[in-house]
Amino acid sequence: MDRRFEVDGNQLAGHLAVPARLQSRCQPGVVIAHGFPAEVGGGANSTKSFPELADRIASEVGWIAFAYASRGVDESEGDFSLAGWLRDVRGAVDYLAESASCDALWLIGFGTGGALAIAEAADDDRIRGVAAICAPADFQDWAANPRKLLVLARAIGIIRSPDFPPSVDRWAAELRAVRAIDSAARLDLRDLLLIHGSDDEVVPVFDSRALDDAYAGADLRIVPGGTHHLRHDPRAIAVLLGWLDRQKAMLLADTGA
Repeated sequence: MDRRFEVDGNQLAGHLAVPARLQSRCQPGVVIAHGFPAEVGGGANSTKSFPELADRIASEVGWIAFAYASRGVDESEGDFSLAGWLRDVRGAVDYLAESASCDALWLIGFGTGGALAIAEAADDDRIRGVAAICAPADFQDWAANPRKLLVLARAIGIIRSPDFPPSVDRWAAELRAVRAIDSAARLDLRDLLLIHGSDDEVVPVFDSRALDDAYAGADLRIVPGGTHHLRHDPRAIAVLLGWLDRQKAMLLADTGA
């Protein structure tokens, strides 16, 4: 990754993709938030594939795209906490808004990143729309056994400091506090695309159906036979790119550009 930005004193890594030809007016920009890694190095959820997605979004649909690694992941400093990852989304949006000539901003999130993208959009008026792929409606499964999650986070290397978290109880409380299903109800007419695999073995497709019920303006797409790793499913990416292309067209129409 070729960019660095700071959140809570942590230097986070990112990749900025810029189209060969920028819009003369109303240039859209998007931040891409990854999911929770399944194993050391990320496995199928590795953030290493997201710069490639950013490049494709820039080249095929003409968006400025920023992919980043949350604290504790890959080259980014810090230790995983859910509230910390949510602040990282805001930091990435701030970075894109300040460093690139974007006239409007969107979020794309995969898995955990999808839930955090919805939560951020509900509290950030700069965000015009969200695409959430295989997003959990809440994190109650994690909250039910936070010490198991803590052990896993240490094992896969996204918690590196031996004395982190300073309070397990406060760290665990964050897992209950972040609820995409509540945030979805506060999106205030912004566009929400939900994509989910029918055979997702990590986050049940029910979660996206619940998010769809929570926000009447959502566009729910179920990928038949799709698993949790839709980043690597060409059908899901085609839906995503098509949605971005339509979002760009609506932006240009709304502004008369």
